[in-house]
Amino acid sequence: MDIQRVKALFRHDVPMTSALLADLQWRKSLAQTTDRGELEKFLNSGSRSLYIGFDPTAPSLHLGNLAVLTVLRRFQLAGHKPIALVGGATGLVGDPSGRNSERTLNEVEVVADWVERIRKQLEGFLDFKGKNAAVMANNLDWTAPVSAISFLRDIGKHFSVNQMLAKESVSARLEAGGISYTEFSYQVLQAFDFLELFRRNECALQVGGSDQWGNIVAGVDLIRRVEGKSAHALTIPLMTKADGTKFGKTASGAVWLDPKMTSPYAFFQFFLNSDDRDVEQLLRSFSFKSHEELDALFESLRTNPGAREAHRALAREITTLIHGESETKNVEAAAKALFGQGELKDLDLTTLAGALSELPKTTVAKGTTIPTWVDLIVATGLVESKSAARRIVKEGGAYLNNTKISGEDFAPDSKDLLHGRFLVLRKGKRDLAAVEIE
Repeated sequence: MDIQRVKALFRHDVPMTSALLADLQWRKSLAQTTDRGELEKFLNSGSRSLYIGFDPTAPSLHLGNLAVLTVLRRFQLAGHKPIALVGGATGLVGDPSGRNSERTLNEVEVVADWVERIRKQLEGFLDFKGKNAAVMANNLDWTAPVSAISFLRDIGKHFSVNQMLAKESVSARLEAGGISYTEFSYQVLQAFDFLELFRRNECALQVGGSDQWGNIVAGVDLIRRVEGKSAHALTIPLMTKADGTKFGKTASGAVWLDPKMTSPYAFFQFFLNSDDRDVEQLLRSFSFKSHEELDALFESLRTNPGAREAHRALAREITTLIHGESETKNVEAAAKALFGQGELKDLDLTTLAGALSELPKTTVAKGTTIPTWVDLIVATGLVESKSAARRIVKEGGAYLNNTKISGEDFAPDSKDLLHGRFLVLRKGKRDLAAVEIE
């Protein structure tokens, strides 16, 4: 992500400071806060530091992370100083929140690599220059030097086991079969992070998903006990889709911000194909358009959903935010070309490969004779039988690279290959499949 491109996307009419919480509420991005009046006083008193933690549990951030990261950016636009904490220490332990079993502990070298990858993604999203420049932090910097004895004496003594057991993330795990001391200690480590950032950066606000409420409040309490000072907590609702499934999940897995893990085409299509019932909330949560612009899109969604104006605006803005304007134009061109509204041969290899990766696919060994269209489309699983495939050809619904196939025995040859590697099969207007020469 290029920060100059990102900055150009952000609206500068986002409500500042005192109205920021009201804006988050309008966007339905507020779940819980500590004392609302005191939090508003805190934010109104000047440029304040706040942080969100991101644990390296994978090589990339995903759409769930983007929900809280977007809120962090809104705070920066309102004049506050965001701290992006990458959990080099907590990532080695595992957070029990939202899980019914122990997390697999990754090797130290793997976690360190993931820390660096996530740091680079965060560096492209926040502004690290100017009077309210963002700060990057790694909790391994202050956790690793502390001995176990010092940690237990100086930090552990402030925690009541009874209170820790009562926290929802822990009690749920106990009911599900138990929890290790490793994951049980996570809330103490996260509270220690809040204390250290309070000391080092005068950070008195932690933001996170609503499943982190117990851990964040533990940090607020630790600061009060150790420093005799007040701190604040704010959580964001965990996003779910209208059908009850987890936001950011597809049949093939999570939607990642890394283009090598989720192609820009698949990323764009995820938003473009969102359930109508989800689009308004997705725009509220992720868009940096003004309230007036969003209200116009909501009205379009209600009165003319078939036009998909709101879906397309959502997909364009978020894909541009993460992958850039040029890549967004490429994936839109690819979508049109796949359905016969553009030239497939004009698509670059990366864009074409990304688009075809989402389709049913079969492979043909390089140097062997390419089978007939009928055999290929059956091999992709798009059509159940050869007789059904032949019927499609007879009825005029068979296409190769957007060109209609007229003969049942038609077999592509090397001159039909796109970039010397791909064929695009289409059945009727909408059903697509791919062939790759390997």
